[in-house]
Amino acid sequence: MDSLIILAAFGCGFAARQIGQPPLVGYLVAGFGLGLAGFESSAVIESIANIGISLMLFIIGLKLDLASLLRPEIYRSTFENLASFGLVTFGFLLVLGVLGLPLVTDISMQHAALVAFALSFSSTVCAVAILEDRGEFRVRHGQIAVGILIVQDIVAVLFLTASTGKIPSAWALLLPLLYFARPLASYVLRASGHDEVLILAGIIITFAGSTLFEMVGMKADLGALVMGMLLSGDRKSGELAKSMISFKDIFLIGFFLNIGLAAHPTLGMLGIALLLCLLLPLKGVLFFFLLARYRLRARTALLASLALTQFSEFGLIVAALSVKQGWLTEDWMAILALSVALSFVISTYLNSHSHTLYSRFKGTLKRFESMAGAEDSPECPARNVEVLIVGMGRVGSGAYDTIESQYHLRVCGVDTDKTKMSQHNAAGRRVIYGDAEDADFWEGLRSTDYKLVMFTMPSLSEMVDAVQQLRSSGYTGKVAAVAKYEDERARMRAAGADVVFNYYAEAGAGFAEHALSNMLDILPQKPASPAV
Repeated sequence: MDSLIILAAFGCGFAARQIGQPPLVGYLVAGFGLGLAGFESSAVIESIANIGISLMLFIIGLKLDLASLLRPEIYRSTFENLASFGLVTFGFLLVLGVLGLPLVTDISMQHAALVAFALSFSSTVCAVAILEDRGEFRVRHGQIAVGILIVQDIVAVLFLTASTGKIPSAWALLLPLLYFARPLASYVLRASGHDEVLILAGIIITFAGSTLFEMVGMKADLGALVMGMLLSGDRKSGELAKSMISFKDIFLIGFFLNIGLAAHPTLGMLGIALLLCLLLPLKGVLFFFLLARYRLRARTALLASLALTQFSEFGLIVAALSVKQGWLTEDWMAILALSVALSFVISTYLNSHSHTLYSRFKGTLKRFESMAGAEDSPECPARNVEVLIVGMGRVGSGAYDTIESQYHLRVCGVDTDKTKMSQHNAAGRRVIYGDAEDADFWEGLRSTDYKLVMFTMPSLSEMVDAVQQLRSSGYTGKVAAVAKYEDERARMRAAGADVVFNYYAEAGAGFAEHALSNMLDILPQKPASPAV
């Protein structure tokens, strides 16, 4: 049976990919289809789901800047949205009950409050999957969205602890001592090398945190997150996160399947779930206006809001707990499962068009920016520069140094991570802050005279959007980009890139050229020209 479930997940995920949707949409469809066919979740599927969530939270912790959670746009907007959206949803449910709709006719105020609270949260799994797929995890709006999700998770843990009456043991007071284990964990990662041993080390650290927190009466997932946060900023944390992402994605398939397999919906339940999804735009609008009150650009507020515009898997946990405690009927478990699944599909669609939405409505959206000025405004495109490199990771930095030292061209880099600016400055590189997918960033491009713009960003979809933005701004110069596979090379050429370097396929040629250029003495000597 488990084999059939996995096969169905592959088939639906594959089909979703062919129509331009993320595979997670296919996994959700597979879960509901299997549930309707009479399949049920198994211990194996549930274990896979739990492992996926733990790995995801550990990776989030590796990339998290703890200080960012203390910023007002993070914690204040979280509580303000929970309260305001919760009140609106509470009233909406009572109105549905007054209208006499099936399944909500006799809804009590207690039931309405529980469902409203459950729907007030956004999905960590869905939002992070969207941000990672678009390469926007470290961008400003991605960091804000993740910060809000973390604060929501903390609130969720407190609620679960209070509602179950399970009080952490006195040993939990010693958990802050984990900070002193950081040097040991850091040494283990450094000594693990770069292969599967490093991945195993990360998995062991993840489950060590989960088990330890569970032993002292706290949520296991929170332990995985805390262990990741302890290693955040370590020089191996970035490599570890990249190494573990594929494993996390595989295990999370179980989570999406579980949503559908746990529910047995009817048409009436589907109708109520669709009505609840009408509230999703309101959730996004509330987040936008709350975030726009702070020193954030309208674009940042919009993209962060769209990333948070879905219902949370936490709603299913609340529903399961409430059914067990006798606070909700079992019908609400299926209704919330449908609502969460539908919200994932809607959120995925909205976020796939997020940059287009901003470009189309930026004039209206900018009216809501704070008059104090946005601290995340991009720097103007550099002047007196011949080559612009967008994406200053290892590839971009290497290209910068080579072009400047060997070809003596004036170069400027662009990156979305402000924390790395000081490192580039110390290395003698001129790097400005900006997002290549931002239409505002390219507004001043006509006054520049770039000979070449190079894109070395990690996400293909991000580079395709950026090249299209660049070309639509009126730039007619040369464009170069990187790719990992031949089909990616074709997509970049179609988007407007003149040269696309496949750094996997062409690594050998680059290596040979570099080696021989530094070993000219082994090359055949050209015959001397005959004397006249």
